[in-house]
Amino acid sequence: MLLELNQLIVKAGHQLLIKDVSWSAYKRILAELGDNRSSRIGYSQGVLEIMAPLPEHEVAKVIIGDLVKVLLEELDLEFWSLGSTTFDKESMDAGVEPDDCFYIQNEARIRGKDRINLETDPPPDLAIEIDITSRTRFNNYQALRVPELWRWNGSKLEINVLFDGKYIGSNASYIFPNVSICQVIPKYLILSKTNGRNATMKAFRAWIIQKISSPIYLKLS
Repeated sequence: MLLELNQLIVKAGHQLLIKDVSWSAYKRILAELGDNRSSRIGYSQGVLEIMAPLPEHEVAKVIIGDLVKVLLEELDLEFWSLGSTTFDKESMDAGVEPDDCFYIQNEARIRGKDRINLETDPPPDLAIEIDITSRTRFNNYQALRVPELWRWNGSKLEINVLFDGKYIGSNASYIFPNVSICQVIPKYLILSKTNGRNATMKAFRAWIIQKISSPIYLKLS
């Protein structure tokens, strides 16, 4: 018996895995589900993953993304934030919808584009996943060659960088080598829960401005 997509119910905080899904079926499912949905889709080597996030997941995604934007603005780095855009590549048989993502080093190459085609365009330079209810698998991101992946599990931020086609854990971000990302992002994310979003962003911006004007930072740069 075959099931229709509208018969499937994925509760918030849960995920559903469907195996033996062809590339063409994956693309049909994406089209049928459309863009106006709360669930997120992942695809790798015939396995389709449907995830339904919790409110806690969404809050962390927004705050971390906003902190990254403040950091990029104060470092005067051009960037393009594409949120949970669907990225896929048929030749790699993989697709993913990150919680958030940024073009930074490759921003100029995709600037002004309405659609990204990973067959010819580069992948995002940074992807962010919130792993509060499920653990992000590396398969899709490795296949798509995303250089840096951050994973937040609710208490710890993990940085993974692509090396020889595989992710390795790192204590530092290759994109922000002079900023203690694993310490400062969790600190201000937690602060936002008591001080509010706007006050937190102002405090973080002030911290960044002070840091980048320090003689030690200038010497490292």
